Parts: sequence; C-alpha cells; structure tokens
Amino acid sequence: MSIPIQIRTFLAILLMTNIFACHSGNDTSAAEAGYSDVQIAGAMKNVMWKGELQSVIDLDTIRNKKGLYGLGPVSYLRGEILINDGKTYVSTVLTDTTMSVKATNQVSAPFFVYGYVQEWESVELPGSVKNIQDLETFLDERTKSAKRPFVFKLTGPIASANIHVQNLPEGTTVSSPAEAHQGQKTYALENADVAIIGFFSTGHQGIFTHHDSFVHMHLITADEQQMGHVDEAAFQSQKMTLYLPMQ
Repeated sequence: MSIPIQIRTFLAILLMTNIFACHSGNDTSAAEAGYSDVQIAGAMKNVMWKGELQSVIDLDTIRNKKGLYGLGPVSYLRGEILINDGKTYVSTVLTDTTMSVKATNQVSAPFFVYGYVQEWESVELPGSVKNIQDLETFLDERTKSAKRPFVFKLTGPIASANIHVQNLPEGTTVSSPAEAHQGQKTYALENADVAIIGFFSTGHQGIFTHHDSFVHMHLITADEQQMGHVDEAAFQSQKMTLYLPMQ
C-alpha cells in the first residue's frame, strides 16, 4: 500500500523538526538535566564570552527559602550574590578597600546556581586540605558515589582568603573573561570567622564553575560586613568544619 505524497511530506517535516529540537537546546540544557535539588539558570560562559549580562533569574521568584543555598553575580556584573540558608546577601563595591553588603532578594543574576539542603553531615577536614585545589581533590574523592552537583559549606576561622566583587563599569560590553573582570575589586581577609557556601561538579565547567575548576564558592564573614567570590583561601583544618549534604 503506497502512502500519499502529502502524508510522506508531513512525516518528513515532523521527523526533521524532532531532530532539530533534540539538538538545538540552550547551553544549560545538559546542566539542567541533573538532580532536582540543584537548579541552574544561564551559564557563566554566555556571560564571559557572549556578553549576556542581563538577568536570567530574579531572586525574588524563588519562593521556597527553607534550606536554600545559591550563588552568582549581579546582573551586568555589578556585584555578587549569596544565599545562605534562605537569606540572600548582595555585595557591591564602594572603594578599593570597602564594600556594601545588604540582605535583600530584590536582585537578579545573569547566571545562577542554587540548591536545597535540609540535613548536613559534618566531615573532618583533613590536615592535607590547605587550599582550594586540595579541597577540590578531597571533595572529588570523598563523594565518588554521591549525586552531583551538590552544595557544600565550610564554617569557622579561615587563615586567609582573597575574595572579589564584580564592578563592571556601566555600559561596558563584554566578549572575553578579561573584559568581564574590568573594575573588579579584590579584598584580603586574615583570621576571619566565615561561612563559605560552594557548589561542586566535575561536569559544569563554564556553566557555574570556571573552566579550570570544579568548585564555585562565595564567602561571607560572621559579622556580614564582607562577602564575595573566593579566589584564594588558606584553610585551618583543625578549626574549620566541612558540611556535605546528607545522602
């Protein structure tokens, strides 16, 4: 039995449409196929290389705040955002040595990662974990059988850290990481009591971690006067506590 040409044409168009749909998703489609307790909006690479600085998520639209953790930059790279157990903080540059940190969810981001943790497992931080690279290695080895990506946190006194706050001049266009970091200010901390919220993944480089890292971390001091993206850190293994999501 032959199939009328009109039906064959329709089926061919339908097949091509389905093939196109399977291959034409945005850059975060693979990232969003993970676990429901970690959500991703936008992608770091789109901001750094394509100059997509505008909002992809308004933080006040995340209704459920219980056990919520998240981080990312402010839209147009004008600050940093941290959500620590449902409370949203926004930092912006004042001067080379000072910043403003406010608690508000009236803010948006060009990319953002957030997740929920209701129960934490405290883990002893080995003496071998002295910096961010050591922490990445330990987290990777410690969680081989755990679901990823995941949220983690560190609390306690940190020996030292360098954190930055984005401060892109208004009207600046971006087509590379170097251009994206224009105006950025770095702040040094020593022997400060802090909370660090981080996200770990070996499969989201360029999405919510840099291309050469498996972690993205933001730090806030206990007095809530300083908050930013962690660039460097010297950990005190006997004084700091690492928390991982209870499996």
